[in-house]
Parts: sequence; C-alpha cells; structure tokens
Amino acid sequence: MPQLISDGKQVTLVSRSGRTVSGTKAIAADALNYHDLLKALPEGSAVYVLVGLPYQRSVWRAQWPLLIKNIIQICAERRAFLLFFDNVYMYGPVNGAMTETAPHRPTSEKGKVRSQVADALLDAFSSGKVNGVIARSADFYGPGADLNGIPNLVILKRLMAEKSAQWIIDADKVHSLTYTPDCGRALPLLTADESSYNQVWHLPTAHPPMTMRRFAEIGTQARMSVLPMWMLKLAGLFDKTMRELPEMGYQNDRDYIFDSSKFERHFDFKPTSYKQGIRKTIDNYRQKKQH
Repeated sequence: MPQLISDGKQVTLVSRSGRTVSGTKAIAADALNYHDLLKALPEGSAVYVLVGLPYQRSVWRAQWPLLIKNIIQICAERRAFLLFFDNVYMYGPVNGAMTETAPHRPTSEKGKVRSQVADALLDAFSSGKVNGVIARSADFYGPGADLNGIPNLVILKRLMAEKSAQWIIDADKVHSLTYTPDCGRALPLLTADESSYNQVWHLPTAHPPMTMRRFAEIGTQARMSVLPMWMLKLAGLFDKTMRELPEMGYQNDRDYIFDSSKFERHFDFKPTSYKQGIRKTIDNYRQKKQH
C-alpha cells in the first residue's frame, strides 16, 4: 500500500472496521457479504485481496470458499483486476525448492483450503471470467509485519526487547523469507504488466536461504531457544492459536526453499538481501521507539 500511495495511485482501503490509513480512502464492508462488497468496489479497479481470517481450520473451511466466490463474482461484474496475495500452504511438504509449477499436495487442513481457493481463482482466470494473478509469498518479515510475520514476532521484536530469540521445531534448517517492502514494490508491477496476467507468481525473495539461527545472529542476537513439536502440542491444550500450529510443523522440520526466479527474470528485480532487510527492520523498530 505505501508503494501505491507513493506512486500517486488512488487507494481505497476496504475492511470490516473501516479503519483509516493516511493517504487512503476507507470503506467499511464485510467481504463475506456480497452486497456489502459490491458497493465497495468501483468499476474497472484493481482489487488487491489481502484478507486475513482467524487462524483456525474451522473458520478457514467455512469462510474462505465463500469469500473468494464473492470476490471473483464481483470482480467479474465490475470488470476489475483481481490480485490475490497467497501463501504456500497448498504445496504441502516439498523436497527441494518450491516453484510456481509445484503440484498441490497439502497435508494440512489449512493447506487443503488454500488449494481449493487457488483452484477457484485459476478456473476463473482460464475461463476468461476475470483477469488477475496469484502472488505467493514465503513466510515474511520486515516493516509492517508485526501482526503475522513470525520472524518479526519471535526473533526481531524479542531482540529489541533484549530477550533471546525463539524459533519453532528446528532453527538449523534453511528457511526462505520474503521482505515486506519487496512485496510492496512487486505487486504493482504485476498489476501494470498484462503479460503477467492469469498466472501464479512467487514474489521476489532473497536467495540462498539461511537458517533461522543465522538470521538471529545477523540481528546481533546469538542466543536462541527452540520450541520442539511436543511442546507445541502441549501449549495447544491451553491456547487456540498454538493448537493450530502442529499440522504446519513440516514447514520447520525440513529445509523451506522458495524460488522466485520467474519473477526476478521477468521484471529484472533483485530482492533485498537478508542482511540489509534485517538491518532496515531493526532501524524501523528503533525509529518507532524514538517517537
């Protein structure tokens, strides 16, 4: 969104709360309500679907199919471009690098839902019902990622609080991470380039990946504690969010390698290095503390 604003685009932020952000117009609408959403989306717009639902399998199964059905239908009616910001859950465990052509083999319930959503979008694209793209990110970190960027929450924010870094299951497997400002720069490129339409794109992500222990060390914090699977399951007895994590454990018990070379070649885009991204994120925290 900051990139769109700096590019001089008219940005309308549609959310259930109708919260305002400087430089945008705000509209309160429920994405699960067809008529609510129809009124919010103008003719010929570019719709960026950056929706977050509660991290619960039951909610995802009930709400994601309805939400994406509404958005596809409304984008078709409004002749709007549809950009869906996606994750990699639908791939399931992958040996080697994840690419856009990797088959959908989800082993988690949330992965099955994301596969269903992706299939619905690709069907809408291939049938000509709507033009759009699926833009996939690896786990992400960076400025603005404090709500659901796990590296921000358990490594960088803890570093700023002079606490030991944390990770889940295994901190010594390599793990690709996408830097949030790179996403911000990349999404408008996809919107503006018709040759990119109706495809899946992996958003630019630095390579080679590093271990999360090394990620913490770059942030000058060598101390790290690791939460094993049995402890995740135990914590899940008392916390709803923790209860959802064990089925995603495969993302941390092996190498997690995300290949964005298709995007990098097509747009001549160089992702931000981990060293630079970590330092910029820490600088962002320090600036916030000063204000």
